[in-house]
Amino acid sequence: MTPRRRGRPTGGGGDGREAILAAARSQFAARGFAATSLRSVATEAGVNVSLIGHYFGGKAGLLVATLELPVDPVERIASVVAGGADGLGDRLVRTFLQTWDPHRDTFSALFRTNLGTGPDAESPAMAAARDIVVGALSEVLEGPEVELRATLVASTMIGLATVRYVARLPGVTDAPIESVVELVGPTVQALVDPRRG
Repeated sequence: MTPRRRGRPTGGGGDGREAILAAARSQFAARGFAATSLRSVATEAGVNVSLIGHYFGGKAGLLVATLELPVDPVERIASVVAGGADGLGDRLVRTFLQTWDPHRDTFSALFRTNLGTGPDAESPAMAAARDIVVGALSEVLEGPEVELRATLVASTMIGLATVRYVARLPGVTDAPIESVVELVGPTVQALVDPRRG
């Protein structure tokens, strides 16, 4: 076995990136999102764990890459959150729907094929969605119970997506984006800034 070199992360070429993705797909499928560690992925891929951060930014970004989504939700959420807390509820709901409405079949298939199978199992797609939203919001929210409020925002968005794209309940699935924004945006905003609720 060849010892790893110190300094520059090993596996820095395209093969390293593909090895990371292959290992991550395997481990996410076998262990689920929560139980998969970046270190175990790096070990299986034969690379330094820092290379995962270089290519993907973190575990949520790595999962997004393995899912081969038509859009990058990390970038979309980051751009929404960068606008600050004022009006964030409306912006988040609008951007979420504008992003996924054109890809509703992809979204539905993603969630249906990644649902957990036991009481402790978790859909990798849902875990990623939650972690992406919670991580981004936790950086801008102020006041009490930031993590709880951020998690409730993520839960609201996941619930909306499940009803609109997976269950496709009449009325919700065909509702115009601005109608949904008008009704759901204030709920999200109340969690973003409870002082104005």
